[in-house]
Amino acid sequence: MERLLNKVAIITGGASGIGESMVDLFSKEGAIVIAADINEAALERANQKENVYGMKLNVASEEDWEQLLKEVKERFGRIDILVNNAGISSEKPVEEINIDDWQKMLTINGFGPFLGMKHVVPYMKEQQKGSIVNISSYTAQIGMGFNHYSASKGAVRAISKAAATQYGRFGIRVNTLFPGTIETPMTKNLESSKEIMKHLVAMTPLQRLGKPEDVANAALFLASDESAYIAGAELVIDGGYSAQ
Repeated sequence: MERLLNKVAIITGGASGIGESMVDLFSKEGAIVIAADINEAALERANQKENVYGMKLNVASEEDWEQLLKEVKERFGRIDILVNNAGISSEKPVEEINIDDWQKMLTINGFGPFLGMKHVVPYMKEQQKGSIVNISSYTAQIGMGFNHYSASKGAVRAISKAAATQYGRFGIRVNTLFPGTIETPMTKNLESSKEIMKHLVAMTPLQRLGKPEDVANAALFLASDESAYIAGAELVIDGGYSAQ
C-alpha cells in the first residue's frame, strides 16, 4: 500500500477515464498526486479526494506546463513522476481527415507529451532521479488504423525512446505503455456498437476489453522503484491482441 510513499506524481488527463484510475491508485499507494486536466468540472471532483490536487492544464500550452511545474515544485518541493496520459481519439476515416484534424490530433497527443518531458526534465535532473510514463497505443505498433490518431501515438513512441536514451544518465527513466481498447468515456461511442464490441472481444486472446485499472497497474509499476532498472521499455496492455 506504500509503493509510492512520499513521491509527488503528476498525471495529465487525470480527472477521468484511465487517468482518474491512475490518480486513485497512485494516491492509495502513498503518493501526492496532481490530477492535471483541462476539464474544470472533473477537477472539482478530483479535489475532493485525499492527497489529490486538481490543477488545470492544457497539455498543448507551453505556458501552462511551465506554470504547473513551477507551482508543483514550490508547493511540494519535488517532482518524482510524470504520466503523460491526456489525449484525444477519433474514428474519422482517412478520406475525411484534413489538415486541421491532423494538427489538432498531433498537437494534443504528440506535442503535449513532448512539452511535458521538455519541462519536467530540468526538475528531475536536479534530483538525479525521476520516472516518466508515456501513454501511446497499440495502434503505434501494429498495422491498425491508417489515420491521424495512429500517427500521433507513433510520435509518442518515437520521442519516448529518444528521451529514454538521452536522459537515463541523469537517473530519469522514460517508459511507454501501449493500451489496446480500454473501456473509458473516450471509447463510449465505440462501445455503443454491439457488432464492433463483439468483433474486438472475439479477436482478443483474453476475450475481453481492457479496464482502466489494467493500465493503471502497469503505470504504477513503471512509476515505482520496483522498475528501477527499466528504461526505454514498451509494455503492451491489449489482452494479447497484437501478439497475433
